[in-house]
Amino acid sequence: MATSKKNKVKFGLQNVYWAKINEWGEDPDGNKTVPAYGPSKHLPGAVSLSIDANGEAENFFADNGVYYVINNNAGYTGDLEIALITTEFATEILGEILDNNGVLVEKNDTELAQFALMFEFLGDKHHIRHVMYCCSASRPATESATTEESTEVKTEKLSLKATPLPTGLVKSKTTESTTDTVYNNWFKMPYNPDTGTASKPKSSNA
Repeated sequence: MATSKKNKVKFGLQNVYWAKINEWGEDPDGNKTVPAYGPSKHLPGAVSLSIDANGEAENFFADNGVYYVINNNAGYTGDLEIALITTEFATEILGEILDNNGVLVEKNDTELAQFALMFEFLGDKHHIRHVMYCCSASRPATESATTEESTEVKTEKLSLKATPLPTGLVKSKTTESTTDTVYNNWFKMPYNPDTGTASKPKSSNA
C-alpha cells in the first residue's frame, strides 16, 4: 500500500469473498499438492468473524533443558456470522440442491466442499485483508421468531474450520508494506505467496 502507517487497533468486518476448491494437484505418488480454485465470489451481509488458532508450540526436552520447540499449527476454527447465506454458497459449498422449482433441498448424504475465504478487517490506518486457503463450513441452524412490537434481525452463523494445505500454507494477510497491486487485487483470487526474494519491511516513523 502507498501508506506505511501501522494499525493500532482492529475492528469491523467487510468484503467477504470465497473461492471454491474445484480440484487438487497431485505428486507422482498420488498425494494432494496445491488446489485449483474457482472464481472468487462475494458473500454479502458480513456481521462478524471469530476464529481461534488450533495447535500450540510444544517443547522437546533434552540435555536437561528445552532442546527444540515444535511448532504445531493446525489452522483455525471459529464462526462466521452473516445476514443471509446466498443460494450460490448453499449449493456450491454446503451441497444443497436447487430443484427445478427454485427450491433449496438439503439431503443427509450431502458432501461439503472446501474453499478459500478472503475478508477484510477495518483498522485505524489501513484495512487488513486476509485469506485462509482451505476452509470448510457446516450448515447453519434455522432460527426465527414472531414479529412483536420491535423487529429483531436474525442472522445465520457458519461454523468454520481452516486447515493447512498439503504444502503447509494456512493463512496470509496484508501489512503496511503490502504493494498496491497485491492489495487492490486481493479479492480476485486467493493470494499466492512470493517467498523467493523476500525483502525486509520498510521502516516507518508512525
